[in-house]
Formats: sequence, structure tokens, C-alpha cells
Amino acid sequence: MIHIKDLRSGLPIFKALGSEIRIRIIELLLQYESFNLNELAGKLKLTNGAITPHIKKLEESGLITISTTVGKHGIQKICYLSDDKLLVDLADRSTDNLYEVDIKIGHYVHYEATPTCGLATKESIIGEFDDPRYFADPQHIHSEIVWLTQGCLEYWIPNYLKANQQFEEIQLIMELSSEAPSYNNNWPSDIYFYLNGIELGFWTSPGDFGGKKGIFNPHWWPPHLNQYGLLKLVRVNREGSFIDGCKISGVTIEDIGLHNKSKIKFKIAVPAHAKNAGGLTVYGEHFGNYKQNIIARVLYSQRPRP
Repeated sequence: MIHIKDLRSGLPIFKALGSEIRIRIIELLLQYESFNLNELAGKLKLTNGAITPHIKKLEESGLITISTTVGKHGIQKICYLSDDKLLVDLADRSTDNLYEVDIKIGHYVHYEATPTCGLATKESIIGEFDDPRYFADPQHIHSEIVWLTQGCLEYWIPNYLKANQQFEEIQLIMELSSEAPSYNNNWPSDIYFYLNGIELGFWTSPGDFGGKKGIFNPHWWPPHLNQYGLLKLVRVNREGSFIDGCKISGVTIEDIGLHNKSKIKFKIAVPAHAKNAGGLTVYGEHFGNYKQNIIARVLYSQRPRP
């Protein structure tokens, strides 16, 4: 998911979408997943020279990514969609009543893991594959990718509110996928989200994605393993709980019972009762297709005076 936080920051994307040819390129990539420039030109019945500026515009906006490969006829540029979802916040949320924290993937405070499972820093695997004991290794705080078949990862979000302030919304943005042996692009998994032990709902990840290298994966990461996930936005506010703007439950911020002295515990899990127990992979800024860790954003308001 590409998240546009306010209208002005989305201008490059809006401009890129203001062309029938560029819309058609996106439609083709949605249908076929990837194309080289010659294939795109053939589908559009245009010359390579005619589509090149359109491809450049889409790449500059972040809507597509381009990788270079060596084919039978020399070096080829392969085009992919960066994501298949676009979320736009019409309101500018850059306000004083908001704070944001970056939570490293390895900074979990509690875990449960069953194989297949493992974790890695940007330099190397920690311990051995499929051995949950290494989730307790002190090096886990440096993890940039963590995966498990069943279990959970729990993180604490700092609470900076003062006594005269109240919670309005909590947002969590992260790159996720399922977990299959090696990888499997069709491997559904119900990934559940919790705040302070209260279930917000779940999202069904369609697969554990591989077959092409994650944009930010380190060079040593094996090509036969999972490569990238999808960027997901989880929100809980006074209207309910949402993922990518779609309501997943009626649990509200009031139901969590937060105040300025509360701990804020966020848990991602594939529990035993999940209908599709296809595992979980969480990607940090040095793995996957998005250069970020878990972003936690807290929106709050001033309490009315008595």
C-alpha cells in the first residue's frame, strides 16, 4: 500500500496518474505483474521512445519500480508495480496533537514462535533456521526480518500523553506477508492485531512473496527465500478498527481504555484458531520493498475543561 499522508505530498502521484497512457501501463502491470519496455510498447502499440517518458514519470512518482536484468538480447529493464493499493488522507494530519515513533522489527518484548521460523539482521542470519530459541538471543534487537508459522510478536509503544490529553487514534504501519517454506505467492494467512490484549481484527495476507528480489534486501539474502511483503495501515479510533481504510471490527479507542499512565502493547499474531494459519513475516527497513520499520502514530486531543 502506498500511503499519501496529505494532498500536497501526493502531487507527484496525482500528476503521474493524469495520463491515459500511464493509466493503461498500470492496468497492464496489474494484469501481468511485470513487463519489459519492449513488451509494454507492443501492448500499447507505441514505440519504445514514446513510452519511455511515461515510464520515467511513473518511476519518479514511486508507482512503479524498475529492475535491470540480462536477457537474450542484452540488458533489459523490467517494470513492476510498487504496490496495488493507494491510500490518500484528504486531511493534513501534520498537527501538534500527534507524535510518531519508529519501532525496530527486532525490538519485540515478547514472542511465541513455531517453525518454520527465524530472524536475521542486515548482515546475517541469527542462529539457525527453524529454532525458536534464537528469538531470545540478545542480537534479536538488531533483526531486520522476522518470520514464524504460528505465534506472535509483541511491541510496546511509548505513551507520551499528559494528564490533560486523551487518545483519539492509534495508527500502525508495517510491511507484512505470510510465511511458507521457501516462499509461496499463494499462501493465505490470517494475521491478527491486538492492543493491550484486545483483538482489533485480522487481515488475510495472500502469500509469502518471492520470485523477484525485495528492493531493499541485502545482497547475501538467498533468492529462494521470501523477498517482500505488503504495506498495511492499521487504525483504531472512535469509529472502530480499520486496515487500509476497511473496517475490521467495531473495537474503538475507548474500548482499549487508554489514559496517560497506560502501557500500550501492540501484538501481531497468527493464533492457533486462525482459519488460514499461513504464518507471519515482518520486514524492517533493510528488507522488503519499503524502507521503514514499524511506524506507530498517536493522535490525541486536549481534554475539555470541567
